[in-house]
Amino acid sequence: MGSGNGGNQRNLWLLLILLQVDLGGVGHKTNRPLVVWTPAAAGTAAGRRRGRQEEDMADTLRRLVNISSYGSLQARLESWHRDYHVNSCDQNLNRCCELIELTAKVQGQLFTILNFTAAEGGHYAGVDTLKTRLLPWLGTSFTMAQPCVSDDTSLQLMQDSALKEKKIRELSVSHDNNMQKMETQLCSTRLQLDSVKSELADVQLELDDTKDKSATTLLATEDEILQLKADLRATHEQLEVYKRKVEVVDEYERQVRLLREEVAYLTSEKSLLRERLSRSRSSSPLPRRGRSSSPPSRRATPRLLSRFSDLYAVERLEAQSLLRRYVQDLAMVQKIIFIAAVESFQTAKLAYRQFKLRVRKTLSSTHLGPESLEEAAVDYIVRNLDLYDVQASINDVINAMNVNPRISFPPEVDFSLVSGLIRETCRLAFAMQTLDPPLDLAFSSDGELFNDNKYRRSYDSEFAAPLVLYHVWPRPDGGRRRARQGRGP
Repeated sequence: MGSGNGGNQRNLWLLLILLQVDLGGVGHKTNRPLVVWTPAAAGTAAGRRRGRQEEDMADTLRRLVNISSYGSLQARLESWHRDYHVNSCDQNLNRCCELIELTAKVQGQLFTILNFTAAEGGHYAGVDTLKTRLLPWLGTSFTMAQPCVSDDTSLQLMQDSALKEKKIRELSVSHDNNMQKMETQLCSTRLQLDSVKSELADVQLELDDTKDKSATTLLATEDEILQLKADLRATHEQLEVYKRKVEVVDEYERQVRLLREEVAYLTSEKSLLRERLSRSRSSSPLPRRGRSSSPPSRRATPRLLSRFSDLYAVERLEAQSLLRRYVQDLAMVQKIIFIAAVESFQTAKLAYRQFKLRVRKTLSSTHLGPESLEEAAVDYIVRNLDLYDVQASINDVINAMNVNPRISFPPEVDFSLVSGLIRETCRLAFAMQTLDPPLDLAFSSDGELFNDNKYRRSYDSEFAAPLVLYHVWPRPDGGRRRARQGRGP
């Protein structure tokens, strides 16, 4: 660039042009043209050198125009301005360094053009311009880095940088388009997700409604089941009652059948006696042997009544103690014992009739004695009391007590606990049927009027009560009055 004052002059020009280019091309755009005055060249050698410089300057200026350096700078500045608040600190510093490097490359090309232009003006041309524009920048200590590469290399790098920047912009546009598409897809997916959530909420509501209906149906079904169970239980209880009634009816039918048989037998015996009486009237009477004394059965009444009193004093108390282990209610225990005694007498009377019918049927074909067939049958029974099937009578008594509605017993035990009392009562009642007249139990019922001639109050009775609440022990009809006792309410 020259030496001495000329070299200093050109250096000042270069600094001024660099500052002017920085303000006009990078910092701000201006519509004023760049004007530089240079000293006039003289001489032929200077003319040839000026021609070559003009060609070099034109070539450099053309390349500078082709690469659109200032347009690239402006585009990068605008891109940096848009992304400044989005980028990180390192990204912003890198953008700034890139802009500084690009500005330095452009300034290097401008310095070359400045040299060529200053060489055309000579040593004194453009001095005022340099003073008015360069010196103020020197006062602000403006410095500039000299490019370390050649002009061609710098232009090539700028062109490559512009191509890369263009590619980057294209990639950025493509990226923005892809992002927009992805955002569109994301919005669509979100809409689908919202729709699925809405459907899921509807399904959940339907499920809750179904659960509520199922719970209501289940409660109704449980109520129906409970009602059906109650009805079934009531039906079973009614069935048990009907069974007991059927058993009672069967027992009554059996007794009626036995009574009919006895009536038929008595009718046949009556006809036989009438025939014998008619024959005896037609023929001469035979002398009858007199009896010095009554048969043994007629003399046994006091003994049997004494045995009946022993049953009340001994066997009844033993049965009562045994029942109190299972039944806490004393009144229920005494009712059970009383009904057992009454049923034993009824069963023994029925068994006696059946047994006597069999004996009479057996003796009717061989009896020829002076005594009647009835007396012979009774004498036979008195002498053979051990032939009485007392176990069958015990079973009949227990069956009758099971269907009696006035008494109850725990389900884990049965009335066979008082089978000892029933056995002795049946034997005594069977023996009492052989007396003449036979001993039987007087009629008694709960709630009847209390009679001092018939009853004797128990020790824990209320002595002012006018009615009998329940009976403790029966009284034989025609026996001692104290044999049957009642309790007042």
